[in-house]
Amino acid sequence: MIIAVISIISCKNDVKKDYAVISGKITNQGINEFSLNGKDGFKKTIKISYDGSFLDTLKVAEGNYLFYDGENRIPLYIKNGANLIVNYNSSDFQKTYKISGFGSEISQYLFNKGSKESEIKGEGTKVYTLDEGEYKTVFQKIKEETTEMISSANGISEDFKAKEKKNIQFAYLNAINRYQRYHAHYSKLPDFEVSEHFLDELQNVNYTDEASFNFSNEYRKLVTNFYEDNASKLAEKDTLGEFIAFLKVTSEIPSEIIKNKLLFNNAKYAITYTENLEEYYKTFMEASTNKKQKEEITKSYNKLKTVAKGEPSPKFNNYENFAGGTTSLDDLKGKYVYIDVWATWCGPCKAEIPSLKRIEKKYHNKNISFVSISVDRKKDHDKWLKMVKDKDLKGFQLFADKDWNSNFVKEYLILGIPRFILIDPKGNIVNSNAPRPSDKTKLEDLFKNLKI
Repeated sequence: MIIAVISIISCKNDVKKDYAVISGKITNQGINEFSLNGKDGFKKTIKISYDGSFLDTLKVAEGNYLFYDGENRIPLYIKNGANLIVNYNSSDFQKTYKISGFGSEISQYLFNKGSKESEIKGEGTKVYTLDEGEYKTVFQKIKEETTEMISSANGISEDFKAKEKKNIQFAYLNAINRYQRYHAHYSKLPDFEVSEHFLDELQNVNYTDEASFNFSNEYRKLVTNFYEDNASKLAEKDTLGEFIAFLKVTSEIPSEIIKNKLLFNNAKYAITYTENLEEYYKTFMEASTNKKQKEEITKSYNKLKTVAKGEPSPKFNNYENFAGGTTSLDDLKGKYVYIDVWATWCGPCKAEIPSLKRIEKKYHNKNISFVSISVDRKKDHDKWLKMVKDKDLKGFQLFADKDWNSNFVKEYLILGIPRFILIDPKGNIVNSNAPRPSDKTKLEDLFKNLKI
């Protein structure tokens, strides 16, 4: 009887769980939820109770996820059967963060790895202002020390270690690959080019390695950058738009997995920005062989046709106006309306502000209204008020009612900002992807042709 009972219990213990559990406690949190983000658009919001504790069951694909509480980002590796326990004090995250529980070893390694990388690179973007030799030395040190970390880590399978070592090498190659662009930007040397042999280590990379593409985010970045560079060359050579050029370049990739993934990742956003919707959609549909992804892009295409030139513009109603009261799109009929969709946290949005101020000043008292709609979250409302005041922003400064979930934003299928929209005096769309203020010539030529 005893032997039989033990056998039954053993059998039950051997049953593999098809879920993972995450729990823990965050002290001094001041929040009531956090998000868990993963690849392929996975996102789940997990509630935090009044005492900072949380508990949830997850059914997810094995891999890397990001725990984000609005301030701290924690890398987690989750697989079925894991029972992860996350604890920390928000007031002193780095010193108090602790992860434990079954299957937590890889997550602990990822956290330690990130801390080591930050320690070696130093604060901010200073590393990108270093000369070539110093820069390579920094990232070679990161590669060596993180490779040693994974080699000596306990409780992690040899299979994962082997893959992670390759991932570390890909991360190093990505650092080398981005140096020219980043150094030119942060050192304010727009014409900077790396020396003749700086990129030699990239020459033997196989850009069609499906196994690496499936497990390594760093490899996926490397592959994406490679085809983006090729697309830029094709666009310049054949005077194509870069979005169309990217589709044409990636359509030639022999691996169906890599080809379809790059096509889809590009199309999700590029289709909302392309100036030639019909050609872009046709090119994508001919290139992709993934039925589900083609269905998704078709949904976006059909949505975007409703905001094509000449169509009535979706409306916003009673958005808070910084100047007082509320403003609706219908209040602005009778003039052209140039709309800037932005947020206080968006670097490219803030970079457009000087150009936007210049264009507003030049067209002041003309037949056009300038409207800026913030999609900041409600919790950042005060940040919006402060930035509008501090930067002396002009025009109609409005605050969207439900940030990214506002009907106006969703009707225009806005997935990235800044986004500029031009509407005519009757409320019809002139251009749902209008030129940015920084594209001075293109924007002013458009205004001139419309006799604004």
